[in-house]
Amino acid sequence: MAKNPFSKILLLLLFLCAFSLVLVWFKGCWWPKNKPFTGGEISPEAVIENYGPEIRKYADELQLPATYFAALCMLESGGRKPVPSRFEKHVYTRLKLVKAGIKGNYEHVTPAHLVNAKDEALQNLASSWGPFQLMGYKCMLFDVKVKDLRGEEGVYWAMKWMDLTYGSYLKKGDFKSAFHIHNAGVPFPKNGIARTHNPNYVNNGLKWMKWFEGKL
Repeated sequence: MAKNPFSKILLLLLFLCAFSLVLVWFKGCWWPKNKPFTGGEISPEAVIENYGPEIRKYADELQLPATYFAALCMLESGGRKPVPSRFEKHVYTRLKLVKAGIKGNYEHVTPAHLVNAKDEALQNLASSWGPFQLMGYKCMLFDVKVKDLRGEEGVYWAMKWMDLTYGSYLKKGDFKSAFHIHNAGVPFPKNGIARTHNPNYVNNGLKWMKWFEGKL
């Protein structure tokens, strides 16, 4: 019995429709709103000039070492002002899966957080902002919006988030773990092998802390 040629055409059309839906649903992965990291001086002096007063003020309020935040600023943005955002495709994909109910959560973010989030909002949540390049979805840990991270009080809210999430490491002087948590999400591994994107990230941060001593 000859096979119906229309069945193959129907299957192809169904495949194309499904593929198109995936493209549309995850469109942020193909058309991100990224801006290149260009313009603005990159130097420790720029960190001090552009962010030094705020870092000193809020570090004193939080009773945390200002040199850590200055070093982190140097690592993440080089002291640029303003700082372009950085879109993370893998974070966007995970947030989309959470919104669709396919994933139960992504860190502290659940489907309930994303019910009314449009695609542009998800792209903002999947982007890092400000001199410390804090991911947008991190602000959902407390009652702060992405616009606050990129606003005039962005330095304060970012430092407040760091205090809430890994301030205990800063207070006991475990700066290796603090840098590692900021970049990789977990304390410095006991096996001594960093899981940061740049394997020298933590060591560079510790070096910059020494550089900023007595300069803030």
